[in-house]
Formats: sequence, C-alpha cells, structure tokens
Amino acid sequence: MVHNYSMDSIKAFFHYLQKFSDITEEEFNKYLLPVCKVRRFGKKEILTKAGEVENHFNFIVKGLARKYYRKNHHEINTQISFEGQMLLSQESFHSRLPSEYFIEAIEPTTVVSITYDDTEKLFASSQRMERLGRLIVTYSMVIKDRWQIQLVKMTPRERFLNFVTKNPELMQRVPQKFLASYLNIKPETFSRFKHLLRTHKAPVH
Repeated sequence: MVHNYSMDSIKAFFHYLQKFSDITEEEFNKYLLPVCKVRRFGKKEILTKAGEVENHFNFIVKGLARKYYRKNHHEINTQISFEGQMLLSQESFHSRLPSEYFIEAIEPTTVVSITYDDTEKLFASSQRMERLGRLIVTYSMVIKDRWQIQLVKMTPRERFLNFVTKNPELMQRVPQKFLASYLNIKPETFSRFKHLLRTHKAPVH
C-alpha cells in the first residue's frame, strides 16, 4: 500500500517530468510508478558517499541538499538543490565508477528515487521513456554548463547578486559557508556582499 504522503511525492515527480514531455498519467503509472521509491533523510544525513557508486537518480520533493567534494580538509560545494530539482552524482551514476562527491541533506529532505538498474530497464521498455531520459540528461548538462560559464565570466560580486536575487529564500535556509563555497567566494567577501542586499533590488543579468 502506498501512503498518501508518498503519493503526493510521486505526483510532484510526475508533474516535473511533464516539463520535458507529454507523458500521460497512464504511461507514468505503467512504467515509472512501479520503480519509484520515496526516501527520507534527516539533516546532515548522507545520500551518496564519495568512493561508492551512485545508484540513485533523485528528485527532491521537500528539503534541500548539497553536493560536495573534499580537498585538503575543505569541503567544496558544487551544487545546492531544493524542491523541484534533481540531485545525484551524475558522473558516477552514468559511468558506474565510484563517486568523487558526497551528497548530504542540509535539512530534512524527501526524495523520489529510481535505481540505476530500474532506469536502464525503463529506457529499454519504451522509446518514449528512452527519449524522456535523454531530455532530462541533456537538460542537466545544459544547466551544469551554464553554471560553469557564470563561474568563469561573472565577477564574484555579480555571481553573488545574480544568485541571491534569483534564490532569496536560500539565504535563510543554507549556511553561509556552503553558499560562499558554492559561489566560489571567500567567506569574508561573502559577508561583505551581504550588505549590498540592502541597496540592491534589480537582478543582475
């Protein structure tokens, strides 16, 4: 039996997939529902460990999490994702090699997950499912490239203002040290930039 709160999570995932294709509820129930699993993680709980092969595609229904790697005793954040976004160690998931990244819940987090094996079976089961998977992978690559360009082309100040004006709620939900690392800004510089928020209203393009 699937509990109501689990079904709400599944429905959120279904609506997310509809952004990529005209998948029907019947198709979703036939192909995807049997392989979807709702998982819950507490604050600071690890979803994926470095050194282990990523085995789950994750869609965040509630909460937020970060992806990071360790370098010289420092944690370098490369992704911070929240409700309505996907988060996984993509390189490991697709290559089946050990992950270079940890994925950790920043606050209590609920995800809808599909295992690698089930994903492969899903793609083999239908051309429409395979196309849906390709569109999602392509989208994630574009988002990743877009972020890399921002890191290269924008000044730290532009990156800060651009991010904060688009994601104001994350300033309250995510520890400052995580945001500073993600934006590749020194913590003391990040603190200084916070004062800009009082005078800055319009987004930076």
